[in-house]
Amino acid sequence: MDSAAANFHTTEASVVWDQYQKVVDEHETQKGKVYFRRSGNEIQMAANITEPDEKYVLFSGSKVQVYQPKIEQVTAYNTGKNREEFESFLVLGFGGRGHDMLKSFQVKYLGDEKIDGNDAVKLELVPKAANVRNNVDHIILWIDPARGISVQQQFFFGPSGDYRLAKYSVIKVNEKIPDGVFKLKTTGKTKFISPQG
Repeated sequence: MDSAAANFHTTEASVVWDQYQKVVDEHETQKGKVYFRRSGNEIQMAANITEPDEKYVLFSGSKVQVYQPKIEQVTAYNTGKNREEFESFLVLGFGGRGHDMLKSFQVKYLGDEKIDGNDAVKLELVPKAANVRNNVDHIILWIDPARGISVQQQFFFGPSGDYRLAKYSVIKVNEKIPDGVFKLKTTGKTKFISPQG
């Protein structure tokens, strides 16, 4: 992963997010595209969700912005002193070094597995920080060993049994991504809100 991270510039992929809530035994699926790029020392992330509702997510600097065109609203969250924590989750498996992962997580090798016909190394990550473990109990990552990027991720949210599974496909590495992808295309009617906390 370290050598892949050194050569990482961009990744673009199709994504399917499956959010499962055990208490109601319900799956909520979102589909779209995700983009990652290295900008200086940070990794930026943009997501363009097209199903079931159009939504854009942008993570850059110390801010996460969620734009919902249907209701003409951008919700901006300032990650502040938790920026590294946010970055470690939002860009996990895309451009990060294996050594950096070891700073934030206890990492356990779970073997090799085929994901959609491709070889993948399966890792279990347990957050070292107790306050992070309160939200995310553990994460399973499937890494393409040849490219050093994630092809699938599963986040487990505590003892509830809830999880979020992300599957990546049509992955393009180090191809040019237009700058416009990392800008929200708002209108003059868009409301901007920033929840505190």
